[in-house]
Amino acid sequence: MNVCIYRIPLKKSVLFPSSFCPNCGAKIRFRDNIPILSFILLKGECRKCKSKISMQYPLVEFITSILILITYWRFGWGWEFVAKTILCLLLIVIFFIDLQHRIIPDVVTLPGIALGFLFSFFVKSPSVMNSLIGIFVGGVLFYLAAVLGELLFKKESMGGGDIKLAMMLGAFLGWQRIFLVFLISAVLGAMVGGIALFFSKEVKKTQMIPFGPFLALGSILAIFIGDTLISAYIKTFF
Repeated sequence: MNVCIYRIPLKKSVLFPSSFCPNCGAKIRFRDNIPILSFILLKGECRKCKSKISMQYPLVEFITSILILITYWRFGWGWEFVAKTILCLLLIVIFFIDLQHRIIPDVVTLPGIALGFLFSFFVKSPSVMNSLIGIFVGGVLFYLAAVLGELLFKKESMGGGDIKLAMMLGAFLGWQRIFLVFLISAVLGAMVGGIALFFSKEVKKTQMIPFGPFLALGSILAIFIGDTLISAYIKTFF
């Protein structure tokens, strides 16, 4: 995941060369590349040049491990586990890339759309038709949100990357969950955005906050507690 987060925005291969220090370029040995443990043993420094290793690396490793364990606990072993795990991994990559670079790469979302639809042939939910409709609804819903945002704020409020991400989520989760993801993401975005506008000079200056991380968080919540949230909503308002 860290290799993808670092190299994809730079348009470098995620397969070759093997892992290296971004500061000195030294090849990272296997014993120095064990998730979390190597970071602790190296005291957060490159073995060769002693430059500090970003806390992002152990954080991503920890989040990845936890999400895989939770996915297994929630779905057990099977196609459902494989599909949801791959979705979570894609969302981790998207979360950190969009947070740092304000982009959601097509190289992640476009294959993700195809994978989500492909998995619909093997999982219980969503069905093939539900996944196909989800791709369409996700794209249309977020395109309309982008157009409306541009009309209201007189500037781009949602990019093409967000729209393709929504299509990927529709493929993996089905059209019903897309509305839930949009609602959760909007609420989280409004809360965090309001706080950021108050405390962050950069956000005040640009008046822009990447929406991809909120979509990723909203999607993860929809994966694991979506049924609970939908049931609570129905009981409350109907």
